[in-house]
Amino acid sequence: MLQAFASRCPIAADAEVTLEANPGTIERGRFTGYRDAGINRVSLGAQTFAPHALERLGRIHSPEDTCRAVDELRAAGLANFNLDLMYALPEQTLDEALEDVHRACALAPAHISHYQLTLEPGTVFHSRPPPLPDEDLAFHMQNECQALLAQSGFEQYEVSAYARAGVRCRHNLNYWRFGDYIGIGAGAHGKITASLPHDVRRTEKARQPRTYFEQLAAAAPGPAHSGERKVVAAGDLPFEFVLNALRLNEGFALTEFESRTGLDASAVEPGLQSALARGLVEFVHPRWRASGLGRRFLNDLQAGFLP
Repeated sequence: MLQAFASRCPIAADAEVTLEANPGTIERGRFTGYRDAGINRVSLGAQTFAPHALERLGRIHSPEDTCRAVDELRAAGLANFNLDLMYALPEQTLDEALEDVHRACALAPAHISHYQLTLEPGTVFHSRPPPLPDEDLAFHMQNECQALLAQSGFEQYEVSAYARAGVRCRHNLNYWRFGDYIGIGAGAHGKITASLPHDVRRTEKARQPRTYFEQLAAAAPGPAHSGERKVVAAGDLPFEFVLNALRLNEGFALTEFESRTGLDASAVEPGLQSALARGLVEFVHPRWRASGLGRRFLNDLQAGFLP
């Protein structure tokens, strides 16, 4: 697939090309081939190093599988890799959450994604919720794990993202900075700025592969085939922008808001002033960012920008 892309358009020599991998499905020796194809970053879905927790989450891998996967990465010369970790798992204790971070750091990844378990609609956990740590314990886990990650050399730059110097995830930074991206394949989502000020579009491809290929075969050649396109209303753009940008520790400058949305800063300033009065944001010239209180209640902060 990467060869097909390269034959149609130039790929920057320093492009970040990430492969997501499940530790339980990694085949020995394959990472060398992935590296030779152009992949230079890998994200491993470790989730936790507690066997009983992995089983309860329905994961097919073991902690040993994660360690073996890291060995495979190193053997292939792929030192730039991320480990996904979850906390506030069913009946998890603070010590167990910290142990997961200890074990992840011991594998010396370049990046760690550390996020709280959420119960998504349509999942077994959502229909039959397990006993989870309460909000106070989950917040305590977050703070203690953040401190341990900082001690281990991982700087937090987004709500759930921690990186060593110089290896922040460029792919995700593009999302959070309201950049454009192309969604290719069944179920893929994209965001395209056709023109400013008011033609920012969300794209969505058919979820089922069979339907996706049927639409693909029936469509005229061109970038608009096989999928739905929805223009984001001008009144929704401030919310969509801050929904992403306020996740970043650095926040955003008003000039960035204007260049990404095509709107005047006045479209977002009332929401910022209201949040400032509530102590949810702070202004450090020239950037607006979530305060400590705002990071704890980020959903409330973001909701203040709904039209």
